[in-house]
Amino acid sequence: MPPLSAAPALALHDVSKRYGRRWALARLTYALPAGRSLLLTGHNGSGKTTLLRLLATALSPTAGRVEVLGRDAVVERDAVRRDVALLSHASFLYEDLTAHQNLTVLARLLGLPSPADAASDELTRVGLSRRSDSPVRSFSAGMRKRLAIARLLLKAPSIALLDEPFGELDPAGIRDMEAIIAELKASGVTVILATHLIEQGLTLCEERLHLQEGRAVAA
Repeated sequence: MPPLSAAPALALHDVSKRYGRRWALARLTYALPAGRSLLLTGHNGSGKTTLLRLLATALSPTAGRVEVLGRDAVVERDAVRRDVALLSHASFLYEDLTAHQNLTVLARLLGLPSPADAASDELTRVGLSRRSDSPVRSFSAGMRKRLAIARLLLKAPSIALLDEPFGELDPAGIRDMEAIIAELKASGVTVILATHLIEQGLTLCEERLHLQEGRAVAA
């Protein structure tokens, strides 16, 4: 195996994923160099979310092999999870804790030296510092999305997997999210973005993978 620095961010080798009788992905082969950004496009049900969950090790392929930074995503699941963070439709937030408490809990789990300070920094970064002490159950959908991206940023991943990151955001929130994605890219993070907002995606990503019924096709 090559050193991780020389390995592609992701390498899909004839990957298929089946749910019951339905194939969500079918014999997908693709590679993305580390540090590049990828736009995933396709209609609902085309396999975008399934692919992101495979890369995040939340799912295992039915057939084929998924490699993330040179590591097998099944055999070396724990190592892959340390390098990858997924922004998904599920926010994984604690409803009865404040925004600051949510991030502090994660910062402690990550072993960060100053959990409370790290939490405050990320809340400022996503525009939630004024609601730091508000319980998450009082948040709008857009505020929850901002807090979820703060969780991802706190992890400082090598690869950021973003599933519809612009959903529930108002125009100001979309601009903030675009700035955060640009900042991640500038810092060397590999960004993999699934979105229906194709214009935003094309301005943010160098590569594009279009899925149709689980297969890669020309966009």
